Amino acid sequence: MKRLFVGLIAVLISTAAGAVDPDEYETPPKPTQTSTECPDGTAWDKESERCVKLESHLFQDEDRFLAARELAYAGRLQAAGRALDTMADQMGSRVLTYRGFLARKSGDWTSAARYYQAALTANPDNLLARSYFGMGLAEKGDFDAARLQLAEIRARGGRETWPERALILSLRSGGLTSY
Repeated sequence: MKRLFVGLIAVLISTAAGAVDPDEYETPPKPTQTSTECPDGTAWDKESERCVKLESHLFQDEDRFLAARELAYAGRLQAAGRALDTMADQMGSRVLTYRGFLARKSGDWTSAARYYQAALTANPDNLLARSYFGMGLAEKGDFDAARLQLAEIRARGGRETWPERALILSLRSGGLTSY
């Protein structure tokens, strides 16, 4: 019984260290006032019920990241870039991932690939970077390399997650569907 308990604790600790944040990875972000009403450089502040500059002390980097992600998915690429610019850690894996996303969506695959590779160097377990990188590879017709990213997602605990599902969708569409 003691060995089972110790083993369970070890699994829980290792799972927590590499845990996937369900809020970030299970679905694309839903539109809010940030992407539907706020001008570039601002995001919706729930407390004041208005658009506020992203540099404001009212926002933490997590808020800024979520705004950037929402804006990117809404197709407001410049606004998403401005939101990323306000984050403290410009070399963080999540910022680099979304820099890659913005470059890819802008048609600059060379820069996108560099950003995704930098994101994965910073954090090899960044499933979203792997998914977006794989989508870009599929868009370019490199399905074998895209499938390698899918295998990495699965090997790193990403089965049944948004990154896996999104990349599968892209592969099934022949690289014509991507986020």
